[in-house]
Amino acid sequence: MRAHVPESDGLQILELAGEIDLDRSPQLRQLLDHQAQSRTPALALDFREVTYIDSSGLATLVEYCRKAQDFDGRFAIFGVSERVRTVFEIVRLQEFLGLYATLDDLRAAWRTSDPASA
Repeated sequence: MRAHVPESDGLQILELAGEIDLDRSPQLRQLLDHQAQSRTPALALDFREVTYIDSSGLATLVEYCRKAQDFDGRFAIFGVSERVRTVFEIVRLQEFLGLYATLDDLRAAWRTSDPASA
C-alpha cells in the first residue's frame, strides 16, 4: 500500500494505492490515527488505485469512522473500483461509510448536506 496526503480546499485527501490487507492495514491504521489525533475536520480516502481490501482493512476504516464521530469529523471514500465495492457491499458497509464515484460527487453531496460548506 502506498499513501499520499494532499489537502484541497480544507479537505484532507488520503490517496491510497495497492492492497489493504492484514500486512498493510497497520500502516493505514497509523495514518488514520494521525488524522484522528489531529482532529481532521474532513477526510476523504481516494481508492482509485486500491486493488484489494480485506476484513482487516475494513475494520480499520470502521475504527476511524467511529473516532471521527467523536469530534464531528466528516469521512468518506471515493473512486472505489467495482471489485473493491463488492467487498463493501457484501458486509453492507456502503450503508455506514460514504462511498462516492468521484471526488466531485463527494464534494457535491457534502455541500448538499451542509449548507455552511457551500
